[in-house]
Amino acid sequence: MNKHVFVLEWINMKEVEEKIMPVGGQAVIEGVMMRSPKRIATAIRRSSGEIEINTKEYISFIQRKKYLNLPIVRGAITLIEVMILGIKTLQWSADKTMEDLEEEDRKKGKKVKEKKKAGMSTASAIFTISIALLIGIGMFFALPLFLTTELFNIEKEALLFNLISGGIRIIFFLLYVWGISFMKDVKRLFQYHGAEHKSIFAFEDKVFLSPANIQKYTTFHPRCGTSFIVIVMLISLIFFAFLDTLIISYTGNISLVVRLLTHLPLIPVVGGISYEVLKASAKHADSKSVHFLIAPGLGLQRITTSQPDDDQVEVAICALKAALGEEYKDELVAADSGFQKKAVV
Repeated sequence: MNKHVFVLEWINMKEVEEKIMPVGGQAVIEGVMMRSPKRIATAIRRSSGEIEINTKEYISFIQRKKYLNLPIVRGAITLIEVMILGIKTLQWSADKTMEDLEEEDRKKGKKVKEKKKAGMSTASAIFTISIALLIGIGMFFALPLFLTTELFNIEKEALLFNLISGGIRIIFFLLYVWGISFMKDVKRLFQYHGAEHKSIFAFEDKVFLSPANIQKYTTFHPRCGTSFIVIVMLISLIFFAFLDTLIISYTGNISLVVRLLTHLPLIPVVGGISYEVLKASAKHADSKSVHFLIAPGLGLQRITTSQPDDDQVEVAICALKAALGEEYKDELVAADSGFQKKAVV
């Protein structure tokens, strides 16, 4: 379940017009995935200490289908697209981790069953996401609606109802993130999350990408996917309160079943609106209202990011440079500094 928190890590970076070329990323198991406008690169630290990089050319669906580049629509499509890509990169890193564990078992003389080496298909990624979404929607959307209906007699008070159900939703999410933060593997994931943020900060500042320089930056990045999730939750309060008000004004009543049937199908619309809000905030980063909007997300990053070590920062640097490629080498202050790495087509 921890996957869905991170697969949104670079959603807001797509299609954003900035002076510096947009680059985003996410943490994976023992590594970092970075994305530029033309490719995705995932770098992981193998048990041998070697950095392995998987680089793939990739043009977003919205860039390929220009007619879909419409407000809200592009956000909903991007949300689905990055979740698929995020799950697939997480699975690749998990497969490599399993290879390392199996190799250790072989060295110890244990019998290891040989498996076919194959990356995760898009169909498998969609299935995995579907299961994760069902669990996530049940826990963070349906359950809060049910509890608010059963515990409070305020079904016809649209704003109050959605404030309470939204508050329950936020509490559940905070408890979930806080709870998984104690897991050993998730702690390392959060460290790589911090390394990804620091590296992007350094890149945007146009400084030489070295661990010493990158470690000077904070792990809290205003355009993190964590902020996106918080914005989705806040916007859902307003959006569904307005929707419920319309339903009540036309029918005179509203039930839990009606709320489920109307709220759940419109979650992608809320995601699309949230995407537009986050995109607009990137263009007005110095605005006080934007600072207020992203403050909860930055606060949550105190849980979802941790201070990385230099080895983890090296991995993030390799992923970033591989994602940029030769055509964007002028974006870097200096050439590669020679980290040991293994390129994977």
